[in-house]
Amino acid sequence: MSNTEKADILTAIDKALDAVRPHLKVDGGDVEVIDITDDKLVKVKWLGNCSSCNMSHFTMKAGIEQTIKSVLPEITGVEAVN
Repeated sequence: MSNTEKADILTAIDKALDAVRPHLKVDGGDVEVIDITDDKLVKVKWLGNCSSCNMSHFTMKAGIEQTIKSVLPEITGVEAVN
């Protein structure tokens, strides 16, 4: 994947996450996109209250991953780095 393609994908992911960020912020949290691997695995970092929430795994699969895949179906998954 070229640097330009990677940058375009990261921008699209960030825009997609704007749909879920208000829900995270209500609880004092947020999510930051850290990287995307060559096999299209998105790495994110939980911020604020999300970093210690015991529901973050559910939020990851049902919210974050589904939202990203709805915009970019080629994404293979999403993984938290913290």
